[in-house]
Amino acid sequence: MNLTAENISVRLGGKEILRNVSCNFFSGKKTAIIGPNGAGKSTLLKVLCLLIKNFSGNVKIDGIDIRTFGRNNLARIMAILPQERNAPHDTTVKQLISFGRFPHRKFFGGNSSEDDAAIKEALELTRLTDFESRQVISLSGGERQRAWLAMTLAQRPKILLLDEPTTYLDISHQLEVMDIISDVNRRFATTIIMVLHDINHARLYSDDVLIIKDKKIYAAGDPIEILTARTLGEVFNVTADTFTNAAGDEIIFPIRRMTSGL
Repeated sequence: MNLTAENISVRLGGKEILRNVSCNFFSGKKTAIIGPNGAGKSTLLKVLCLLIKNFSGNVKIDGIDIRTFGRNNLARIMAILPQERNAPHDTTVKQLISFGRFPHRKFFGGNSSEDDAAIKEALELTRLTDFESRQVISLSGGERQRAWLAMTLAQRPKILLLDEPTTYLDISHQLEVMDIISDVNRRFATTIIMVLHDINHARLYSDDVLIIKDKKIYAAGDPIEILTARTLGEVFNVTADTFTNAAGDEIIFPIRRMTSGL
């Protein structure tokens, strides 16, 4: 499913956050949203799924305004993994994942065979089958992140929004989460939109990239063409160099902060 934002402007607490932002997220593609802190990346993600409703402009799925879908219908199409999330202390991994099935359940109904299949699939996709009876609070950071990701996957969304999915994880678990995201995209052609801080993750794991700076779109398109040393200088005020790693991928490495600019 294609997701389109048209002339999105947002003011929160009297402060302008986004100004006339228009962008397209193409069906079955992985798009990374990057930019400086406070640029409006997370705000845009929340607008795209109506977690923020106070905005001007339009958001459309395959040409249809998302305001017309209704809460449950939209949740059957779209899932979001926000930065802020909490669950009761005694919640098990399987219980947490089952929360993702709420939009699909009938009123007062228990799990259907389809619910059970979706939960099992989410456990397998995130490699948590052996953890399903563990309390979420007892998990390591990487395991906990995978459990929350599994909850969104249990919704079986056509569009998946991820707000900084690798934050606070070590390098190994960052790569594990990014590999799971890529696997989901490859297997189910899920449209994935993710806010990322790691420039090289954006280059290596996305099909398209959207850069937000000063409340508006700075650039959009192919990550290899857009995410260059020059771009890092203009957007993040850093000097950077590039090199090719052992896998043949070109990597950008920030060297130092520029002495003037931001």
